Amino acid sequence: MHTVFLGLSTNLGDKLQNLNSALTKLSEFAEIIDLSSIYLTEPVGFKDQDDFLNAVVKIQTKVSHTDLLERIKLIEKEMGRVKIIKDGPRTIDLDILYYQDLFFDSKNLTIPHPRLHLRNFVLTPLNEIAKEHIHPLLKLSSQQMLQNLENPDKVEFYATFN
Repeated sequence: MHTVFLGLSTNLGDKLQNLNSALTKLSEFAEIIDLSSIYLTEPVGFKDQDDFLNAVVKIQTKVSHTDLLERIKLIEKEMGRVKIIKDGPRTIDLDILYYQDLFFDSKNLTIPHPRLHLRNFVLTPLNEIAKEHIHPLLKLSSQQMLQNLENPDKVEFYATFN
């Protein structure tokens, strides 16, 4: 079994339902080990859109990292995600943050996620469930990366998963 951290993000439609639907679909091939709270965050990059709900989930799966990418892209497609604008609105966005302590870099996938250490909307929920987890390249814990953020974007507690 492989331990994986995924970022979940949504800002279209019924946002809470989107997060719960994504978790249900993930549970078809992974065991959910831990869930962060849900956080309300302002858009990063393209600003002219609704605020996001973000969370992080820790899973265990037998699926390889490349197969996992295919499966989460399929979930995004099934849930109606269409990429029109970079960093634009989305029904669901699923990002592989960590896959074990793997370092992997290809055209379609980079693990660890290449910008996780720069994003408060990822680090805040990640820190909640894995504050001591060490980034395999930066050699910093989630807590240290969060503390090192300069000018962090606004992230507010929103809710917990039921």
